[in-house]
Amino acid sequence: MSAADIDSPRLRSERERLFGPGEEGQVRALVLALARPADWEVLGRVWKGVQDELGWPAPGIAVSGTDACQLWFSLADPLPPAQAHALLERLRLRYLAEVPAHRVELIPSADGERQVPRIPAALGDEAWSAYVAPDLAPVFAETPWLDVPPRAEGQAELLSRLRSISAAECAVLLPEVAARAEAPTAEGPAASAPAAATASVFTDPQAFLLQVMNDERVEMALRIEAAKALLGAR
Repeated sequence: MSAADIDSPRLRSERERLFGPGEEGQVRALVLALARPADWEVLGRVWKGVQDELGWPAPGIAVSGTDACQLWFSLADPLPPAQAHALLERLRLRYLAEVPAHRVELIPSADGERQVPRIPAALGDEAWSAYVAPDLAPVFAETPWLDVPPRAEGQAELLSRLRSISAAECAVLLPEVAARAEAPTAEGPAASAPAAATASVFTDPQAFLLQVMNDERVEMALRIEAAKALLGAR
């Protein structure tokens, strides 16, 4: 069975919703991978940390089919590859600074040459990349692949539970994207709260962070991160 066989209208729709590319080479899919070994205990701290500390939605989890576990982040607003890579680098420095750099891969590359792979895909006779559920991620730490083809419906179901990161949520970690946070783009009342702070167009990242910090409608975790970012900028 080839990678083309692992597909369905629903799976294609979910991939496009989350990871469909933007215009002029901009990207919405970001991947942070940990390999040699694919230590889920370490990568799991990133998965939990972005939710608890940054207020981000849970990223997708995947096994590479070769040697890595991956976190997949979806952006509501596409970014140029260089900014997308910079956002991943901020995550690496925040959560994986003590991990040797050769074990961590950030996709896309800053020059846009390295793009996120298609998942699921066959990487060998009995090795498949696939999205996996959080409670199953520890099972793949030593063997980050499936030895049977995943079901398209199961892959689509996992993706259906994911939400994209809004521009306001991104800007807490990467203030350079503050000007993009002009309107709510996330789904649901809990997700739209951070974007509510961006009714005005911001061209000054510090002014944006200051409003986020002082807006009581924004989740406390994001307000704290905005305060930290302001302190670091001075």
